[in-house]
Amino acid sequence: MSVVQRFAVPIDLHTHSSISDGTQTPEELVRAAQQAGLGTVALTDHDSSKGWAEAAEAARQERITLIPGMELSTKVGGTSVHMLAYLFDPENVELVEELQRIREARRTRAESMVSRIGRDYDFTWDDVVAQSAVGTTLGRPHIADALVARGHATSRKDAFAGILNFRHGYYEPHYAPDPVTGARLIRAAGGVPVLAHPATRGIEHVIDEQRLAELVDAGLAGLEIDHPENEPSGMARLRELAVEHDLIVTGSSDYHGTGKVNRLGECTTAPDALARIIEQATGSEPVYPD
Repeated sequence: MSVVQRFAVPIDLHTHSSISDGTQTPEELVRAAQQAGLGTVALTDHDSSKGWAEAAEAARQERITLIPGMELSTKVGGTSVHMLAYLFDPENVELVEELQRIREARRTRAESMVSRIGRDYDFTWDDVVAQSAVGTTLGRPHIADALVARGHATSRKDAFAGILNFRHGYYEPHYAPDPVTGARLIRAAGGVPVLAHPATRGIEHVIDEQRLAELVDAGLAGLEIDHPENEPSGMARLRELAVEHDLIVTGSSDYHGTGKVNRLGECTTAPDALARIIEQATGSEPVYPD
């Protein structure tokens, strides 16, 4: 049986659970994917693979294919660049050490931001912890949820537009490797790196050709072009770049439960694109229905 025949459509390759900033557990997310009519779903929590085992068990029960993955934080200067990583070895020492460094930096940064917010609002670190599960990769979405719970914002979106916006003076950056390092780490761990939603701010912010060439040389496999937040003008240019560099084109919802308005299966990936990802991966395998 070919790799294409082993998984079902539709295919959504970018979702988040409560291990990072989604609002459903990995099990709940997989069940929601099955109920939404998906045949294949990838779990891609931020800087963590801790939800894989729970999601795999749910996928077997729901008879849906699971693609284990992650969304790796990287940065160019002060600009955040997210790198989707599929089917890597979660025990690769170099990658594990880098993920630990990123998560610790996220937590330290979050604690500092909460301390500063707490000078002006009735708000503490305990409020943030109450909005997260054990083992969660803590970040600004959890601060946003805590601000909503305390009545300082009406929604995550409102919190990000208000108190958590850098213009209000509480924002702080956090450590993340550069994208080239990120791509190399993913490849060294047997994974397949795909640049996440690279056109959310339109054509003027699409990755430049020199940097893209550097990423391709470092092992970049694809571009997440079909995404609810990518701007049409940027998507058109990205499709041209994908052809020029023979990159895999993926589509995904970037689902976060109630944390975002994005719907499961809102954007999807073609079977041949997923087949190319699986064929390149050596770090781990998809979880197929029995």
